[in-house]
Amino acid sequence: MFFKKPMDLPTAATALPGRPNPIPTAQRHFVNGEALKGPYAEGLETAYFAMGCFWGVERIFWQVPGVVVTAVGYQQGITPNPTYEETCSGRTGHTESVMVIFDPKVVTFANLLKVFWEGHDPTQGMRQGNDIGTQYRSGVYVTSDAQLSATEASRATYQVELGKQGYGQITSEIAQAGPFYFAEDYHQQYLAKNPNGYCGIGGTGVSCPIGVGVTA
Repeated sequence: MFFKKPMDLPTAATALPGRPNPIPTAQRHFVNGEALKGPYAEGLETAYFAMGCFWGVERIFWQVPGVVVTAVGYQQGITPNPTYEETCSGRTGHTESVMVIFDPKVVTFANLLKVFWEGHDPTQGMRQGNDIGTQYRSGVYVTSDAQLSATEASRATYQVELGKQGYGQITSEIAQAGPFYFAEDYHQQYLAKNPNGYCGIGGTGVSCPIGVGVTA
């Protein structure tokens, strides 16, 4: 049944129409009580990562020292303000993405890239493990030229290490961040609310030689 889902991204002509207004979501982070949509303190920075099912990805990042707020949502697609069901249909073009608000004085963007590369298998295309579909593709969606340069350099570095272990080419998207649509309330910090819930992500076991190791 999984393979009946579309494995190509939709076009503007084939994407679902969506809606003009945001779907309801949580107001505060379930783990630390921070305002999910801000305003955020001065000096904080934003990055976005897609690594498969966003439940497990968000849990990795909210445990990183220096990360102030995380949220799950839908990004890099066409359909405005999509629902979870619409995104899972493959007809919105979005990834399941995680927004990471972080304090660069405590954790650098390079640190976060190391967490990203080591936290999943970035060579799998439109899937992550048994999770198959365009919404599970891997990506880093940057908010500055510095983030773009760092991400591209880290991809080249990690590709060498993966190749040594027999892995293929990295398929992760690297792009300027598009609109981030916050997912529904029940998805936010899902694995804190449901500690025994599903987490389908897993790394390759290949260390990425950038930044400083962070235990998630």
